[in-house]
Amino acid sequence: MNITIVGTGYVGLVTGTTLAELGNSVYCVDIDEKKVADMKSGIVPIYEPHLEEMFLRNIQAERLFFTTDLKEALDKSEVIYLALPTPPGEDGSADLSYVLKVANDIGEMMAEYKVIVNKSTVPVGTADRVTEVIASKTTTAFDVVSNPEFLREGFAVEDSMNPARVVVGSSSEKAKDIMAQIYQPFTNTGIPIIFMDEKSSELTKYASNSFLAVKITFMNEIANYCEKVGADVDKVRLGMGSDDRIGHRFLFPGIGYGGSCFPKDVKALIRSGKDEDFNFQILEATENVNISQKVILVSEIEKYFGGNIEGKTIAVWGLAFKANTDDIREASSLDNIDLLLKKGAKVVAYDTVAEKNVQKILGDKIQYAKTMYEALQNADALFIATEWPEFKNPNFKLMAEKMNNNAIFDGRNMFPLETPEQNGFYYKSIGRKTIGG
Repeated sequence: MNITIVGTGYVGLVTGTTLAELGNSVYCVDIDEKKVADMKSGIVPIYEPHLEEMFLRNIQAERLFFTTDLKEALDKSEVIYLALPTPPGEDGSADLSYVLKVANDIGEMMAEYKVIVNKSTVPVGTADRVTEVIASKTTTAFDVVSNPEFLREGFAVEDSMNPARVVVGSSSEKAKDIMAQIYQPFTNTGIPIIFMDEKSSELTKYASNSFLAVKITFMNEIANYCEKVGADVDKVRLGMGSDDRIGHRFLFPGIGYGGSCFPKDVKALIRSGKDEDFNFQILEATENVNISQKVILVSEIEKYFGGNIEGKTIAVWGLAFKANTDDIREASSLDNIDLLLKKGAKVVAYDTVAEKNVQKILGDKIQYAKTMYEALQNADALFIATEWPEFKNPNFKLMAEKMNNNAIFDGRNMFPLETPEQNGFYYKSIGRKTIGG
């Protein structure tokens, strides 16, 4: 099948590459001419494990194409995926201007039946709005489908090729048949495709991400309480996660959630609720707890230094909001760096994958190290913000030689407690006893 993907951000590029891998001819459209030229040359614009090899394989197989010409791609395709940004407005509501602008363009260009698939995360009722916009510009038959994505950054290729489920919202039997044909390679292997109405499909995405944000935040609250009563959050989460009604995933405590989805989707669902005179109390509490959780270790750093960190050098390991991505949107690292700088500390950071993105925001406000150990040179403390695998088994002897103080503040609980203890480090993590305190 010939398919067009409008938007080559994270969702669009992974979706387009996956659909090409499934044997379709995919035309990816983006208004950024340089980005399109780079992709034609085989340059992947985002960091995602295993994406590049699949990307290059499908370009070489002539199943994956890139263009700035929407009409050219539209004319070649029966199905059009919208994978456009829906950033939060000042009130938290999703900005649909990109989605509606492209819907307007499609309406003006469309000459034959198309299925318009909304892959973007959008509020309930967006399919109706897209339908209205397109219908105002054309008399040609079309259908609008909601097909939310559930990709985890860092595992997007795995998730795209082995999804837990495929959700399709549509009231059109013709559109359902076409979507079933696209996803037949998945259903043939037992992956379920769940058909529902458009509004339920749109809400499914918001509800899923918001629930996971609540689960993470609940575990962070438990972790903070563990510290008060002397319990160990690692043991608590193992006991909880062994209950198959709860499960082990998203029970790891840390310095809050970030990224492109959870913060934005929680805000949008809260805003959507208010629009209907409904108060999502649990989500408002989740958002408030997460804001304070992200910087919870800064006060611990201050306490370690007697209440004043002015002039202290803090090494930061990790800048991405999570491992295996270069995404720094809503990253806890940025909140902590901002607060550390305001309190007069100096920051030396290490993250070779996300460094360029942080430089665009912070410039020379902080220093950037080429290696994890270079960041420790004359550092007064180490702050771990991202759970990159290379941080899991460091050379503690070399760390001690480079640092002014053997002090680690770990926002991701990277080490068993006995490891820093055996190496003579002060070690403050989340929800566990403090070593050396």
